[in-house]
Amino acid sequence: MSEPAPKPEAAPKAGVTAKPAAKPKPKGPATAYNPAGVSPSRRRRNKIAIRLWSVRNARFFEWFYNHFANAFLGLHPLLKRIGYQLAEAPVKFVERNVKGFLFDCRMCGQCILSSTGMSCPMNCPKQLRNGPCGGVRANGNCEVEPDMPCVWVQAFQGSERMKGGEKIMAVQKPVDQSWRETSSWLRVTAEDAAKREAAREARNSEAAR
Repeated sequence: MSEPAPKPEAAPKAGVTAKPAAKPKPKGPATAYNPAGVSPSRRRRNKIAIRLWSVRNARFFEWFYNHFANAFLGLHPLLKRIGYQLAEAPVKFVERNVKGFLFDCRMCGQCILSSTGMSCPMNCPKQLRNGPCGGVRANGNCEVEPDMPCVWVQAFQGSERMKGGEKIMAVQKPVDQSWRETSSWLRVTAEDAAKREAAREARNSEAAR
């Protein structure tokens, strides 16, 4: 049997205009997909949890940092030979990732973790470097961010666990913004090496007299 012929389209009635085809609706703006496990609020909570863990283990990090600083100081001749400026980028990359994970480091370039109980004061919304403000809540949380423990309350708790906990009473200088985004490891190593060389020269001059 032959297929039936297609029906002819009906002609539009007189005086009636045909409606144009409906345009597709425009798509809304694309948004980033944030699974619950990696949402901004969840990431924030995870960072705070790791920071609190680091404060609880401040004594271990104090011991580790002392040994690490001595080992890094031993690299001074090599760093001086290749140039501190050339070493800046790779060392800063490592420092940013290690300290960023453990302490939520902001790379101020003037790290004082060993003087603040391993609680970074740059995490304070007011970036206070010499103790808490007057707005600490009764539960020890921050005035500005009520869900975050005050970094200075944590600093005092961490200092109580450290042998050198009395360093928290030292008055810290204001942040020098010119050091931001630089490696404090390299800066401290260069400063300690200069002090060591100056002391060596002083001893040699005393012995030559």
